[in-house]
Amino acid sequence: MEGEPLTDRTYNHVAFQIQEKEFDLYMKRIIELGLEIKPECPSVAGEGRSIYFYDFDNHLFELHTGTPDERLSRYLQDE
Repeated sequence: MEGEPLTDRTYNHVAFQIQEKEFDLYMKRIIELGLEIKPECPSVAGEGRSIYFYDFDNHLFELHTGTPDERLSRYLQDE
């Protein structure tokens, strides 16, 4: 991200799709970098897993094991 670091942390974030088999590898890398990881929220079965973490400038990122279509489809099942 360009510009000055953010002064406040928000839930506004940038999300990236990763493969389920890569989840542990990415988690390990984020921990090794010393980045702050938000606690994992309980998720709905079938929507995939997410890692939310802040960079050193307070930007929030998400790595998610699924597609937006899969996530929306899962939520529509409950309606």
